[in-house]
Amino acid sequence: MKYNIMMAGVLAALSCSASSFAATDSAEYVSDWWHQSVNVVGSYHTRFGPHLNNDVYMEYEAFAKKDWFDFYGYVDLPKFFGAGNSNDSGIWDKGSPLFMEIEPRFSIDKLTNTDLSFGPFKEWYFANNYIYDMGHNRANRQNTWYMGLGTDIDTHSDIGLSLNIYAKHQWENYGAANENSWDGYRFKVKYFVPITTLWGGNLSYIGFTNFDWGSDLRDKSDASRTSNAIASSHILALNYAHWHYSFVARWFHNGGQWADGQELNFGDGPFTVKSTGWGYYLVVGYNF
Repeated sequence: MKYNIMMAGVLAALSCSASSFAATDSAEYVSDWWHQSVNVVGSYHTRFGPHLNNDVYMEYEAFAKKDWFDFYGYVDLPKFFGAGNSNDSGIWDKGSPLFMEIEPRFSIDKLTNTDLSFGPFKEWYFANNYIYDMGHNRANRQNTWYMGLGTDIDTHSDIGLSLNIYAKHQWENYGAANENSWDGYRFKVKYFVPITTLWGGNLSYIGFTNFDWGSDLRDKSDASRTSNAIASSHILALNYAHWHYSFVARWFHNGGQWADGQELNFGDGPFTVKSTGWGYYLVVGYNF
């Protein structure tokens, strides 16, 4: 989303590491368990659609872990600062006014008062991953719900690791042929690795990867779409009591289930799909 602008980045979608992101003095925060921030995010060469996209936008982000409830989520206001490349549109220019993703998980162990742990599997969850792009009309809207089973892994270290596997129900999908159907699966792995203290803050490496497969989109449309996709994010995060800064490198393979290298023309001239490759983000945020 934004040509020469490399500001911002989607901060770690790692609910399992919420306690690691918490301030050293929780009394400074609005809540001792609901941790939230406001971020300025900028992205470069994201590949969720057939065009490369650059953007600078505002983001609200929250993560929490309390009793049986485990949560990560964010709400973006696309192109909030009016900056982006020619493919970019957002809240002020008839693009999407809002994009959100939430990942609530509900502990099966705690809700049933049953210890289901065995081997390295510490706890089990009913896991969800819900994505909504408001769009300015139906053809520009996405509404996707992944639901399934999640678990936290005991690494016998400070490294946090969680796994989730979902089935996907697709409602709106920018007018694609797989709308209003059960359509494929997602496997998500997340991990958090504390590295060291740096410049008075805590430096961490955070990673999460989505493996999508089993979709009927290619069969229902044409060779420009795929049945699978991968998005793998690698984040260096420097966290202070209130401020945080992150650099994100994200690898896309068939981003948005668009087939890399296909020649397309949407009426404004031919172009080559570049859905496989790296995208980058930077983020500056304030925790409260």
